[in-house]
Amino acid sequence: MNIYYKRALERKEELLKDRHHIHQNAELGFDLPNTTAYVKKELLSAGINPIDCGKSGITATIGSGSPVILLRADMDALPMVENTGLEFSSTTSACHSCGHDTHTSMLLMAARLLKEEEQNLKGTVKLMFQPAEELLQGAKDMIENGILENPTVDGAIGLHIHTGEEESRRGAVFFPRGHALYSGDAFRVKIKGEQAHGSTPEKGVDAIIIACHIAIALQNVLSRETPSSESNVLLVGKIQGGDSVNTEAGSAEMEVSIRATNPKSRDFLIKRLNEISKGIALTYRGSVEVIHEYGSPAMINDENLSDFAMDSLKGLVEDEDRFFIPLSSGTEDFAFVCEKVPSLMIYLGGGSIDEGYTAGLHNSAMVLDEDVLPLGAAIYAHLATEYLIKHLK
Repeated sequence: MNIYYKRALERKEELLKDRHHIHQNAELGFDLPNTTAYVKKELLSAGINPIDCGKSGITATIGSGSPVILLRADMDALPMVENTGLEFSSTTSACHSCGHDTHTSMLLMAARLLKEEEQNLKGTVKLMFQPAEELLQGAKDMIENGILENPTVDGAIGLHIHTGEEESRRGAVFFPRGHALYSGDAFRVKIKGEQAHGSTPEKGVDAIIIACHIAIALQNVLSRETPSSESNVLLVGKIQGGDSVNTEAGSAEMEVSIRATNPKSRDFLIKRLNEISKGIALTYRGSVEVIHEYGSPAMINDENLSDFAMDSLKGLVEDEDRFFIPLSSGTEDFAFVCEKVPSLMIYLGGGSIDEGYTAGLHNSAMVLDEDVLPLGAAIYAHLATEYLIKHLK
């Protein structure tokens, strides 16, 4: 048995203690005082010195010299009330239904295991405990604050739990080779018209009408202006405007999201959102402001790193439980790391539909099989160790 997996299994209760604490105290975005305090305390108790990075990120290093491999886990939860009935359910108004509590606890255990082997490491393992993944802002913030520098990172590996899918059977390891996830962008479209009494609409400019025309015109972009071989998404998720039943709306707002399969399509869809919004507003005598609130590029798994991981995990995961999957339409801000250094996001199965785990990620009823968490910790530690050996100069 792999030594890291053996030790992680022996320390499973410690790993679950970490997970349950983080789960019960779920926090959002960059505002993670309980979570970050807990992570720092546990790192210190393992003899690892935590360093603040950015708004609320944490980094640390184990080992020394080159090469340098980064291991990443996200820490934030989702703004929803938990509906699992677990004994350790969240006591806050947030919920870890995307599994970031498991990512953080698996990386904490991997850090302990790696620290015990520090003298044998052939380089440096750099830890990245990241906030605000759900806002698609945390990774970028940590990069801007030097997470990939001092020491300079050569490669990066992330791990994400998956449940409620056909392929997410317990203990399975799977990921796309190459293009992995869509880019994702969120926009606020602010429309300004002219308010008027409902009996004299000719004296006003109806902002709601402008919003509706924009929403309809945007759908034409997908059906007539982008390649039929692509499955891009341009969604008007919210339209809000008006004050009363007998008043023509002087203002309205739209919330629009764009998911694109590649950078070229992303740039094109963003350009057309701006052009169509401004053109229609002008046509109907109004004005518009298109605000790009946040976004993340497409996530690309490095092909060489993908092949390395698939091969290195042979002694840890059975052949039938290791496989590549196609591109999917989700979005992950680990993509910002992928843009900078060769990187890989690995998915770990926590329970499939056939195994009775019907609630997937972002479902307030999502549960998973905690027996897979020691495997996740071992995957982090094993791949980091093997990466350093393979890339030793």
